[in-house]
Amino acid sequence: MKKLHRGVLALASLAAFGVAATFAVRAQDAAPGKPADASASAAGETQAKIGPKVVKTDREWRKQLSTMQFRVTRQKGTEPPFLNAYHATKRTGTYECVCCGLPLFSSDAKYDSGTGWPSFYQPIARENVHTEVDRSMFMTRTEVLCARCDAHLGHVFDDGPRPTGLRYCMNSAALKFVPKK
Repeated sequence: MKKLHRGVLALASLAAFGVAATFAVRAQDAAPGKPADASASAAGETQAKIGPKVVKTDREWRKQLSTMQFRVTRQKGTEPPFLNAYHATKRTGTYECVCCGLPLFSSDAKYDSGTGWPSFYQPIARENVHTEVDRSMFMTRTEVLCARCDAHLGHVFDDGPRPTGLRYCMNSAALKFVPKK
């Protein structure tokens, strides 16, 4: 049943490929099931760990990113399933934000979800990503963004493997793979 559910989501996302804009509503910066009761000092500590916020104009982002990377990360787009750089990658290393270089996911947490997008059961550090409610495409999902530059990375679902039960379904266009040396 899970494979069928994922397949339907993959087809829905592929059908929506090319949709110019989606709309997200700001919600708690917490993983599904995690309370959002962080204090202001905890937020300050988190920002100190990840470095200063990266803020650029669309013109600056367009100079830095490919067309697909800009559409996915800055306009909340989705790349097609199975036709992306990292869905089948099995090499050891780290997946960083393509926009700001913040380490996001380790290959140790990567698994084949059958959806056609790179999937992970947890980020490298919880503070490196934040989430928002995404009510686009006639459904409610949890969007995942880079905590340093607010790049759209993908979505997180509660149908992943142990130990977290989460599936961080990411766009390859939002990631840069750095092989372990």
